[in-house]
Amino acid sequence: MEGEFVHRPVLLEECIAGLDIKPDGVYADGTAGGAGHSVEIAKRLGAKGLLIAIDRDPDAVRVAQKRLSGYNAVVVHDRFSNIKSILSGLGRDRLDGMLLDLGVSSYQLDSPERGFSYRHDAELDMRMSKEGLSARDVVNTYSYEELRRILYEYGEERFSSQIASNIVKKRASCEISTTAQLAEIIKASIPQRFKRDKNPCKKSFQAIRIEVNNELGELSMALGDAFDSLRIGGRLAVITFHSLEDRLVKQRFADFSRGCICPPEFPVCICGRTPRGRLVGKKPVEPSCSELEANNRSHSAKLRIIEKIKD
Repeated sequence: MEGEFVHRPVLLEECIAGLDIKPDGVYADGTAGGAGHSVEIAKRLGAKGLLIAIDRDPDAVRVAQKRLSGYNAVVVHDRFSNIKSILSGLGRDRLDGMLLDLGVSSYQLDSPERGFSYRHDAELDMRMSKEGLSARDVVNTYSYEELRRILYEYGEERFSSQIASNIVKKRASCEISTTAQLAEIIKASIPQRFKRDKNPCKKSFQAIRIEVNNELGELSMALGDAFDSLRIGGRLAVITFHSLEDRLVKQRFADFSRGCICPPEFPVCICGRTPRGRLVGKKPVEPSCSELEANNRSHSAKLRIIEKIKD
């Protein structure tokens, strides 16, 4: 498995620079994956430093344990939204930095048996943790209204109504159990003229994956708890890959950085609120042309970083 778990860390140099790593600091990689970012963080830590590498995928955990062997690092099989309980379990309470590289990993996409990709015919699964609700459950048990909402909100799919309707019609005669079956339904639901530029399945598969793994809920919880867990001067770096994630991160970072919230007509501030964070860079960092050429999956990646300045 380790040989197959190929991981090209996106925006690697930019992440390392943005975290401003201190040799004796405590850092968390909330999405260890193939340990690409984790190893580079661990390399920069001294004898008193510690990296906490977290992943919900048991395959990723096994690979990370091997690749981080010999470093001052501990690998934890858990969700990054549980960062506070993870720190408590390790006898720690604060972090000097945390990284979240969101979305699905290359390994998960390229492993047919995981059921993430419309490019392979496999059992519908899409569970990052390999447990709990699966894509098969969502497709076969959710109501038309729930399916339409998920496809529209999480996939920003303009043909969500047609796709949801056709899923319901198809499953009435037989269970939809494979990625190929789902892909065919999606393709048949979209007018030909809209199939030219990109694979028509991309948005719907993304939407169902987000629902299966509660990705936006996990992210929302993690942003607050991770920021709370930072020491003064600590940094939170987040790589997003689609507009829903990026919008959530942008809004939460803006909230952490906001001062007075009194109505503009008030002559003086009475709320006493001051910023808790400082944005590192006014705009998100995006991949260079050379990285885009070397790693197509870095396309659409955005890195946002915030530094904590007050508890």
